[in-house]
Amino acid sequence: MSQFWSAIVHDITPYVPGEQPKLTNLIKLNTNENPYGPSLRALEAMRQEVANSIRLYPDPASDQLREAIAHYHGLKMEQVFVGNGSDEVLAHVFQALLKHDAPLLFPDITYSFYPVYCKLYGINYETVALDDNFEMRVDDYLRPNGGIIFPNPNAPTGCLLALSEIERLLDANTQSVVVIDEAYVDFGGESAASLVDRYPQLLVVHTLSKSRSLAGLRVGYALGNTDLIQALTRVKDSFNSYPLGRVAQAGATAAMQDQAHFENTCRKVMQSRKKLVKELNGFGFKVLPSAANFIFTSHPEHDAATLSASLRERNIVVRHFTKPERISQFLRITVGTDVQCAMLVSALREILG
Repeated sequence: MSQFWSAIVHDITPYVPGEQPKLTNLIKLNTNENPYGPSLRALEAMRQEVANSIRLYPDPASDQLREAIAHYHGLKMEQVFVGNGSDEVLAHVFQALLKHDAPLLFPDITYSFYPVYCKLYGINYETVALDDNFEMRVDDYLRPNGGIIFPNPNAPTGCLLALSEIERLLDANTQSVVVIDEAYVDFGGESAASLVDRYPQLLVVHTLSKSRSLAGLRVGYALGNTDLIQALTRVKDSFNSYPLGRVAQAGATAAMQDQAHFENTCRKVMQSRKKLVKELNGFGFKVLPSAANFIFTSHPEHDAATLSASLRERNIVVRHFTKPERISQFLRITVGTDVQCAMLVSALREILG
């Protein structure tokens, strides 16, 4: 450890992203990327931006993109905040809205960036245990808090909390912000964006990395009451007044406007997920109900780490979480194309004998 590090750097344990292997002929099912390409309209918009305008600074407010996002969700542009991927948006959320005297609440099994941000920004937090089926219980969150955050569908489990339960939580929790991280909601869930106008304490976070197939572009956004959006903007403008480049704004705007491509991509992923779950159930796997572009699964007779290693030997990479212990026997598998899923099934048939 360097003598020049600050105390906070010594103390934090950084988030570890999914591996990006440098292998050839790889079936990459470990980081929940969309197996289908982005909108052709988005690609063309980015080409035009590179050719004509890349020498110019981008719009610091990303007005065109925010307008497209607002139109898609039936909101006003002033209710939209954008940033470099949903992780940066979440970082601003933790700074601007979730640092209070009372503890922040989130599930014990969830997106592992949350405790990292809490440590980085000095936020007190408490984890709330999922039930035996790895599902959230709203009643467990009905207590004093400095904010509530959770993915919906949850990650890495893929389990979905019904919109009616979210409304029940919001009706009971009116004195702190409730942040719903909807990175995967387009693959089978119902967005809480429809509740933004009714609940001033609600903030909904989205990404274009999953359902819009733009993980490499790094674009995320938040939807909420204008008061919440102003708080995020104040933090953003104190950190980086030009968060999104011209190419990112152009591509993301076009992607938000190409509804047909978006719906077709999501439909294909959901169809593949259904077939993959059926195949895995036939092998004796336990698969949690998923509303995401991945599944969370375990086999009662086979060690998860061994299965992951055996798949890797066959150039198939999935995600294995060793912590917490409660999920150490589960694998998170991204839903690929039908061809990729078939190759996964074939490999597992061979491994399981």
